[in-house]
Amino acid sequence: MTEVTVFAPSPILTVTLEDHPDGADLHIHAGGQGVWQARMLLRLGVEVRMCCVLTGETGTVVRHLLEDVGVTVEAVTRTGRGAAYLHDRRSGERRELAAEPGDPLGRHELDELYGIVLGAAMRSSATILSGPADQNALPPDTYRRLAADLRSAGAVVVADLAGPRLAAALAGGLDLLKVSDEELLADGLLEDDGGIAAIVTTARRLRERGTRAVVVTRAGEPFVLVDDEGVLEVAPPRLEVADHRGAGDSLLAGVVAGLAKGEPLREAVTLGAAVGALNVTRHGLGTGGGGAVAGLRARVKCRELDAGETGRSDRVTPEGLASMAGPEPGSLVTGPIGTIDTLIERIGRTARV
Repeated sequence: MTEVTVFAPSPILTVTLEDHPDGADLHIHAGGQGVWQARMLLRLGVEVRMCCVLTGETGTVVRHLLEDVGVTVEAVTRTGRGAAYLHDRRSGERRELAAEPGDPLGRHELDELYGIVLGAAMRSSATILSGPADQNALPPDTYRRLAADLRSAGAVVVADLAGPRLAAALAGGLDLLKVSDEELLADGLLEDDGGIAAIVTTARRLRERGTRAVVVTRAGEPFVLVDDEGVLEVAPPRLEVADHRGAGDSLLAGVVAGLAKGEPLREAVTLGAAVGALNVTRHGLGTGGGGAVAGLRARVKCRELDAGETGRSDRVTPEGLASMAGPEPGSLVTGPIGTIDTLIERIGRTARV
Protein backbone atom coordinates (compact mmCIF):
# COMPACT_ATOMS: atom_id res chain seq x y z
CA MET A 1 0.00 0.00 0.00
CA THR A 2 1.41 3.40 -0.99
CA GLU A 3 -1.11 5.69 0.65
CA VAL A 4 -0.14 8.70 2.73
CA THR A 5 -2.39 10.54 5.17
CA VAL A 6 -2.02 14.33 5.29
CA PHE A 7 -3.28 16.20 8.35
CA ALA A 8 -4.21 19.61 6.93
CA PRO A 9 -6.52 21.21 9.49
CA SER A 10 -7.59 24.27 7.46
CA PRO A 11 -7.04 24.24 3.67
CA ILE A 12 -7.25 27.57 1.84
CA LEU A 13 -9.27 28.60 -1.18
CA THR A 14 -6.80 30.51 -3.38
CA VAL A 15 -7.89 32.90 -6.13
CA THR A 16 -5.16 34.42 -8.31
CA LEU A 17 -5.41 36.96 -11.12
CA GLU A 18 -2.84 36.45 -13.90
CA ASP A 19 -2.15 38.57 -16.97
CA HIS A 20 -3.41 37.29 -20.34
CA PRO A 21 -3.27 38.81 -23.85
CA ASP A 22 -7.08 38.92 -23.89
CA GLY A 23 -7.47 40.25 -20.33
CA ALA A 24 -7.28 38.92 -16.79
CA ASP A 25 -6.94 35.16 -16.29
CA LEU A 26 -8.52 33.85 -13.10
CA HIS A 27 -7.10 30.75 -11.32
CA ILE A 28 -8.97 29.03 -8.49
CA HIS A 29 -7.25 26.28 -6.47
CA ALA A 30 -7.21 24.60 -3.10
CA GLY A 31 -4.09 25.68 -1.24
CA GLY A 32 -2.15 25.55 1.98
CA GLN A 33 0.86 23.53 3.09
CA GLY A 34 -0.90 20.16 3.31
CA VAL A 35 -2.63 20.66 -0.03
CA TRP A 36 0.64 21.44 -1.83
CA GLN A 37 2.22 18.35 -0.29
CA ALA A 38 -0.77 16.24 -1.35
CA ARG A 39 -0.63 17.47 -4.93
CA MET A 40 3.02 16.52 -5.28
CA LEU A 41 2.45 13.11 -3.71
CA LEU A 42 -0.26 12.45 -6.28
CA ARG A 43 2.07 13.44 -9.11
CA LEU A 44 4.56 10.90 -7.76
CA GLY A 45 2.05 8.06 -7.87
CA VAL A 46 1.09 7.99 -4.19
CA GLU A 47 -2.53 7.85 -3.05
CA VAL A 48 -3.41 10.65 -0.62
CA ARG A 49 -6.02 10.80 2.10
CA MET A 50 -6.45 14.34 3.45
CA CYS A 51 -7.97 14.92 6.89
CA CYS A 52 -9.23 18.47 7.38
CA VAL A 53 -12.01 20.81 8.47
CA LEU A 54 -13.96 22.43 5.62
CA THR A 55 -15.87 25.58 6.48
CA GLY A 56 -18.79 27.29 4.74
CA GLU A 57 -18.97 28.05 1.02
CA THR A 58 -15.19 28.13 0.57
CA GLY A 59 -14.95 24.70 2.16
CA THR A 60 -17.47 23.29 -0.30
CA VAL A 61 -15.40 24.60 -3.21
CA VAL A 62 -12.16 23.31 -1.68
CA ARG A 63 -13.60 19.79 -1.36
CA HIS A 64 -14.54 19.70 -5.05
CA LEU A 65 -11.13 21.02 -6.10
CA LEU A 66 -9.31 18.40 -4.02
CA GLU A 67 -11.46 15.51 -5.18
CA ASP A 68 -11.16 16.62 -8.81
CA VAL A 69 -7.39 16.09 -8.71
CA GLY A 70 -7.68 12.71 -6.99
CA VAL A 71 -7.31 13.43 -3.27
CA THR A 72 -9.49 11.32 -0.97
CA VAL A 73 -11.03 13.83 1.45
CA GLU A 74 -12.11 12.91 4.97
CA ALA A 75 -13.44 16.14 6.42
CA VAL A 76 -15.38 17.67 9.24
CA THR A 77 -17.81 20.19 7.71
CA ARG A 78 -19.19 23.24 9.46
CA THR A 79 -20.73 26.64 8.81
CA GLY A 80 -18.76 29.87 9.13
CA ARG A 81 -15.85 31.56 7.38
CA GLY A 82 -13.27 29.41 5.67
CA ALA A 83 -9.68 30.39 4.92
CA ALA A 84 -9.21 32.13 1.55
CA TYR A 85 -7.12 34.72 -0.26
CA LEU A 86 -7.24 36.77 -3.46
CA HIS A 87 -3.89 37.65 -5.11
CA ASP A 88 -3.17 39.81 -8.16
CA ARG A 89 -0.11 38.78 -10.23
CA ARG A 90 -0.91 40.77 -13.38
CA SER A 91 2.05 43.10 -12.79
CA GLY A 92 4.44 40.18 -12.43
CA GLU A 93 4.59 40.64 -8.65
CA ARG A 94 2.23 39.02 -6.17
CA ARG A 95 -0.11 41.59 -4.55
CA GLU A 96 -2.62 40.57 -1.89
CA LEU A 97 -6.07 42.07 -2.49
CA ALA A 98 -7.93 40.22 0.26
CA ALA A 99 -7.27 37.50 2.82
CA GLU A 100 -9.46 35.67 5.33
CA PRO A 101 -7.77 33.37 7.91
CA GLY A 102 -11.01 31.57 8.65
CA ASP A 103 -12.70 30.75 11.94
CA PRO A 104 -10.63 28.87 14.55
CA LEU A 105 -11.50 25.22 15.03
CA GLY A 106 -13.83 24.54 17.95
CA ARG A 107 -13.41 21.75 20.48
CA HIS A 108 -16.06 19.50 18.91
CA GLU A 109 -14.61 19.89 15.40
CA LEU A 110 -11.13 19.10 16.72
CA ASP A 111 -12.36 15.99 18.53
CA GLU A 112 -14.06 14.71 15.39
CA LEU A 113 -11.05 15.52 13.20
CA TYR A 114 -8.74 13.79 15.67
CA GLY A 115 -10.63 10.53 15.34
CA ILE A 116 -10.64 10.79 11.55
CA VAL A 117 -6.84 11.20 11.43
CA LEU A 118 -6.20 8.25 13.73
CA GLY A 119 -8.38 5.99 11.59
CA ALA A 120 -6.82 7.13 8.32
CA ALA A 121 -3.26 6.76 9.61
CA MET A 122 -3.82 3.08 10.36
CA ARG A 123 -4.46 2.51 6.65
CA SER A 124 -1.45 4.51 5.41
CA SER A 125 2.28 4.07 4.94
CA ALA A 126 3.00 7.41 6.62
CA THR A 127 1.21 10.44 8.05
CA ILE A 128 2.30 14.03 7.44
CA LEU A 129 1.45 16.65 10.06
CA SER A 130 1.20 19.99 8.27
CA GLY A 131 0.50 23.43 9.66
CA PRO A 132 -2.74 25.45 9.58
CA ALA A 133 -3.45 28.44 7.37
CA ASP A 134 -3.71 30.67 10.44
CA GLN A 135 -1.59 30.47 13.58
CA ASN A 136 -4.70 30.62 15.77
CA ALA A 137 -6.65 27.93 13.90
CA LEU A 138 -6.05 25.23 16.53
CA PRO A 139 -4.06 24.78 19.77
CA PRO A 140 -0.41 23.78 19.23
CA ASP A 141 -0.78 21.01 21.80
CA THR A 142 -2.98 19.18 19.28
CA TYR A 143 0.25 18.23 17.48
CA ARG A 144 1.79 16.75 20.61
CA ARG A 145 -1.23 14.58 21.34
CA LEU A 146 -1.61 13.54 17.72
CA ALA A 147 2.05 12.65 17.22
CA ALA A 148 2.15 10.66 20.46
CA ASP A 149 -1.05 8.73 19.73
CA LEU A 150 -0.11 8.01 16.12
CA ARG A 151 3.31 6.64 17.06
CA SER A 152 1.81 4.65 19.92
CA ALA A 153 -0.49 3.03 17.36
CA GLY A 154 2.50 2.13 15.16
CA ALA A 155 2.10 4.85 12.52
CA VAL A 156 5.07 6.52 10.83
CA VAL A 157 4.83 10.25 11.63
CA VAL A 158 6.45 13.02 9.58
CA ALA A 159 6.13 16.73 10.39
CA ASP A 160 6.76 19.98 8.53
CA LEU A 161 6.21 22.55 11.26
CA ALA A 162 7.72 25.54 13.05
CA GLY A 163 7.22 27.53 16.22
CA PRO A 164 4.98 26.18 19.00
CA ARG A 165 3.63 23.42 16.72
CA LEU A 166 7.17 22.17 16.11
CA ALA A 167 7.89 22.07 19.85
CA ALA A 168 4.62 20.26 20.50
CA ALA A 169 5.19 17.64 17.79
CA LEU A 170 8.69 16.92 19.11
CA ALA A 171 7.25 16.37 22.57
CA GLY A 172 4.90 13.78 21.08
CA GLY A 173 7.67 12.08 19.10
CA LEU A 174 8.39 11.99 15.36
CA ASP A 175 10.05 9.71 12.84
CA LEU A 176 11.11 12.55 10.52
CA LEU A 177 11.09 16.33 10.86
CA LYS A 178 11.57 18.77 8.01
CA VAL A 179 12.29 22.41 8.90
CA SER A 180 14.05 25.34 7.22
CA ASP A 181 17.03 27.24 8.56
CA GLU A 182 14.95 30.44 8.38
CA GLU A 183 12.30 28.87 10.63
CA LEU A 184 14.97 27.73 13.08
CA LEU A 185 16.43 31.25 13.17
CA ALA A 186 12.98 32.78 13.70
CA ASP A 187 12.32 30.36 16.57
CA GLY A 188 15.66 31.17 18.22
CA LEU A 189 16.86 27.58 17.81
CA LEU A 190 19.73 28.26 15.42
CA GLU A 191 22.86 29.85 16.84
CA ASP A 192 25.92 31.56 15.36
CA ASP A 193 25.86 32.44 11.67
CA GLY A 194 23.51 29.71 10.48
CA GLY A 195 26.38 27.84 8.82
CA ILE A 196 26.60 24.08 8.41
CA ALA A 197 28.15 23.44 11.84
CA ALA A 198 25.45 25.47 13.62
CA ILE A 199 22.68 23.80 11.61
CA VAL A 200 23.98 20.32 12.41
CA THR A 201 24.27 21.17 16.10
CA THR A 202 20.67 22.36 16.14
CA ALA A 203 19.48 19.29 14.22
CA ARG A 204 21.17 17.00 16.75
CA ARG A 205 19.43 18.83 19.56
CA LEU A 206 16.11 18.39 17.79
CA ARG A 207 16.80 14.65 17.56
CA GLU A 208 17.47 14.57 21.30
CA ARG A 209 14.10 16.26 21.87
CA GLY A 210 12.14 13.60 19.99
CA THR A 211 12.68 12.88 16.30
CA ARG A 212 14.61 10.07 14.64
CA ALA A 213 15.82 12.13 11.68
CA VAL A 214 15.89 15.81 10.67
CA VAL A 215 15.98 17.49 7.26
CA VAL A 216 17.01 21.17 7.36
CA THR A 217 16.46 23.09 4.12
CA ARG A 218 18.57 26.15 3.28
CA ALA A 219 16.73 28.07 0.52
CA GLY A 220 18.85 27.73 -2.63
CA GLU A 221 21.70 25.96 -0.84
CA PRO A 222 22.13 22.17 -0.35
CA PHE A 223 19.98 20.83 2.45
CA VAL A 224 21.15 18.66 5.33
CA LEU A 225 19.92 15.30 6.63
CA VAL A 226 20.93 14.31 10.17
CA ASP A 227 20.14 10.73 11.16
CA ASP A 228 21.66 7.75 13.00
CA GLU A 229 24.25 7.33 10.24
CA GLY A 230 25.61 10.86 10.51
CA VAL A 231 25.21 14.00 8.40
CA LEU A 232 24.41 13.98 4.70
CA GLU A 233 24.56 17.09 2.52
CA VAL A 234 22.14 16.87 -0.42
CA ALA A 235 22.62 19.23 -3.39
CA PRO A 236 19.76 19.46 -5.92
CA PRO A 237 20.54 20.68 -9.43
CA ARG A 238 20.31 24.48 -9.73
CA LEU A 239 17.48 25.69 -11.99
CA GLU A 240 16.05 29.10 -12.90
CA VAL A 241 13.48 30.16 -10.29
CA ALA A 242 9.97 31.10 -11.42
CA ASP A 243 8.43 30.88 -7.93
CA HIS A 244 10.31 29.59 -4.87
CA ARG A 245 7.15 29.16 -2.77
CA GLY A 246 6.18 25.57 -2.09
CA ALA A 247 9.63 24.11 -2.84
CA GLY A 248 10.00 22.85 0.73
CA ASP A 249 6.54 21.27 0.65
CA SER A 250 7.37 19.50 -2.59
CA LEU A 251 10.71 18.36 -1.19
CA LEU A 252 9.06 16.76 1.83
CA ALA A 253 6.40 15.15 -0.37
CA GLY A 254 9.15 13.62 -2.48
CA VAL A 255 10.92 12.20 0.56
CA VAL A 256 7.69 10.71 1.92
CA ALA A 257 6.78 9.30 -1.50
CA GLY A 258 10.12 7.51 -1.59
CA LEU A 259 9.63 6.13 1.92
CA ALA A 260 6.08 5.02 1.14
CA LYS A 261 7.43 3.03 -1.79
CA GLY A 262 9.97 1.29 0.44
CA GLU A 263 13.11 3.31 -0.26
CA PRO A 264 15.68 3.87 2.52
CA LEU A 265 15.64 7.42 3.85
CA ARG A 266 19.00 8.34 2.32
CA GLU A 267 17.70 7.28 -1.08
CA ALA A 268 14.30 8.93 -0.60
CA VAL A 269 15.90 12.34 0.05
CA THR A 270 17.24 12.34 -3.51
CA LEU A 271 13.66 12.13 -4.80
CA GLY A 272 12.74 14.99 -2.49
CA ALA A 273 15.64 17.05 -3.79
CA ALA A 274 14.57 16.46 -7.40
CA VAL A 275 10.92 17.42 -6.98
CA GLY A 276 11.82 20.42 -4.81
CA ALA A 277 14.15 21.67 -7.55
CA LEU A 278 11.49 21.13 -10.22
CA ASN A 279 8.87 23.02 -8.22
CA VAL A 280 10.78 26.31 -8.36
CA THR A 281 10.60 26.30 -12.17
CA ARG A 282 6.79 26.43 -12.08
CA HIS A 283 4.22 28.98 -10.92
CA GLY A 284 1.89 26.30 -9.58
CA LEU A 285 2.74 25.06 -6.08
CA GLY A 286 3.08 21.32 -5.54
CA THR A 287 3.21 20.66 -9.28
CA GLY A 288 5.59 18.98 -11.67
CA GLY A 289 6.49 15.36 -12.23
CA GLY A 290 6.93 12.85 -15.01
CA GLY A 291 10.23 12.23 -16.75
CA ALA A 292 11.73 15.51 -15.52
CA VAL A 293 11.89 14.19 -11.95
CA ALA A 294 13.87 11.09 -12.95
CA GLY A 295 16.33 13.21 -14.93
CA LEU A 296 16.81 15.69 -12.10
CA ARG A 297 17.15 12.92 -9.54
CA ALA A 298 20.10 11.51 -11.40
CA ARG A 299 21.82 14.90 -11.01
CA VAL A 300 21.33 15.16 -7.22
CA LYS A 301 24.67 15.03 -5.40
CA CYS A 302 25.00 13.61 -1.88
CA ARG A 303 28.04 14.00 0.33
CA GLU A 304 28.73 12.66 3.81
CA LEU A 305 30.04 15.48 6.01
CA ASP A 306 32.93 14.72 8.35
CA ALA A 307 33.45 15.82 11.95
CA GLY A 308 35.54 18.82 10.94
CA GLU A 309 32.72 20.24 8.81
CA THR A 310 29.93 19.61 11.31
CA GLY A 311 31.74 20.67 14.47
CA ARG A 312 31.10 17.34 16.15
CA SER A 313 32.94 16.60 19.36
CA ASP A 314 33.03 13.76 21.85
CA ARG A 315 31.68 16.01 24.59
CA VAL A 316 28.27 14.85 25.78
CA THR A 317 25.80 17.64 26.45
CA PRO A 318 23.33 17.45 29.36
CA GLU A 319 20.56 17.01 26.79
CA GLY A 320 22.46 14.20 25.10
CA LEU A 321 23.09 12.46 28.43
CA ALA A 322 19.39 12.66 29.26
CA SER A 323 18.54 11.28 25.82
CA MET A 324 20.85 8.28 26.31
CA ALA A 325 19.28 7.59 29.68
CA GLY A 326 15.84 7.40 28.06
CA PRO A 327 12.72 9.49 28.74
CA GLU A 328 12.15 10.68 32.28
CA PRO A 329 9.07 9.49 34.18
CA GLY A 330 6.12 11.49 32.93
CA SER A 331 7.94 12.47 29.74
CA LEU A 332 5.70 13.46 26.85
CA VAL A 333 7.68 11.32 24.38
CA THR A 334 5.68 8.12 24.08
CA GLY A 335 8.41 5.67 23.14
CA PRO A 336 12.14 5.26 22.73
CA ILE A 337 13.73 6.92 19.75
CA GLY A 338 15.08 4.05 17.64
CA THR A 339 17.18 3.88 14.50
CA ILE A 340 16.19 5.01 11.04
CA ASP A 341 16.30 1.34 10.03
CA THR A 342 13.41 0.84 12.42
CA LEU A 343 11.51 3.56 10.56
CA ILE A 344 12.05 1.85 7.22
CA GLU A 345 11.08 -1.51 8.70
CA ARG A 346 7.85 -0.01 10.07
CA ILE A 347 7.00 1.53 6.72
CA GLY A 348 7.58 -1.77 4.97
CA ARG A 349 5.44 -3.58 7.53
CA THR A 350 2.61 -1.05 7.00
CA ALA A 351 2.90 -1.30 3.22
CA ARG A 352 2.32 -5.05 3.39
CA VAL A 353 -0.99 -4.67 5.22
